[in-house]
Amino acid sequence: MRTLQRLFPRTVAIALTYLVTIFTNCTGVVQAASDVPAAMAAQQVSAHVWYVEGLSALGTSANQNFISNAAFVVTRVGVVVIDALGSPALAERLMAEIRKVTNQPVTHVIVTHYHADHVYGLQAFKDAGARIVAHSAAKQYLESEIALRRLQDSRQTLAPWIDEKTRLVAADQWIDGPTALTVGGVRFDIRPVGPAHTPEDLVVYLPQDKALLAGDLVFRRRIPFVGQADSGRWIEALDALLRFDASVVVPGHGPLSTTPRADMQLTRDYLSHLRKVMGPAARNLEPFDEAYLAADWSRFESLPLFGVANRMNAYNTYLLMEREAR
Repeated sequence: MRTLQRLFPRTVAIALTYLVTIFTNCTGVVQAASDVPAAMAAQQVSAHVWYVEGLSALGTSANQNFISNAAFVVTRVGVVVIDALGSPALAERLMAEIRKVTNQPVTHVIVTHYHADHVYGLQAFKDAGARIVAHSAAKQYLESEIALRRLQDSRQTLAPWIDEKTRLVAADQWIDGPTALTVGGVRFDIRPVGPAHTPEDLVVYLPQDKALLAGDLVFRRRIPFVGQADSGRWIEALDALLRFDASVVVPGHGPLSTTPRADMQLTRDYLSHLRKVMGPAARNLEPFDEAYLAADWSRFESLPLFGVANRMNAYNTYLLMEREAR
């Protein structure tokens, strides 16, 4: 593989800055956060489902790393949370929102994937007695040097919300295939869909509510974070999601979708376009900069975060397709 300096000569400094952000926050390149702490207010999605919406921003001390969505499902015997947000303090705020809706305890937390903005709040739920459910593919990441290094970096960049007391939390129940969970008469269909955005991707479907909790497979009204994703399998996973009979989708980032087919199609089309324009360049050994400048981005350049995220997404896709061509 050719070096970063040769392939990306005019933007090496920017790329390195972006990579530090990715390693620290695991969320991709996004716009600067406000210095004002983000409000958190649970919004009802369906008969049983509520969600909170994070900022489209970098995780910072100012926003407590509130840059992703989380959902909770209220049943007659307990509450099931989907994703735990990006700091223990945020998880405590989410539990306060839950208490505004019900006095039922949180019995389970289902983790869609182990990116920091979705899991650094897990310990608050674990300490409160919740059972953690996740895909077994996350074990390798949790045991890796990368996971430890990211947490150490976050203790600096996200202090005081991430500190020496913040810990990575493993699942109590690791799953490898489709799993049904029923709590208080509400059925949860938990489906592995990775490797896509991450190797351990899960989505959760509630057939009674026709609600799909999609994790980071769906980014709404913004450019997605591609990072080290397998974009080809991500596209296949989105095709699988389109077969759900969902009337509402809670994305991993961005506002609620009541037009799931259109919103998922946009993410799918963007990923397909990245592969379409970067694939031939990678196979033909064309320099990345030239391929990027020659590509037509007009369909997507009006989307939020295009200016700061698209070039890195294209570069990561270029590297992926270079590996696929070998």
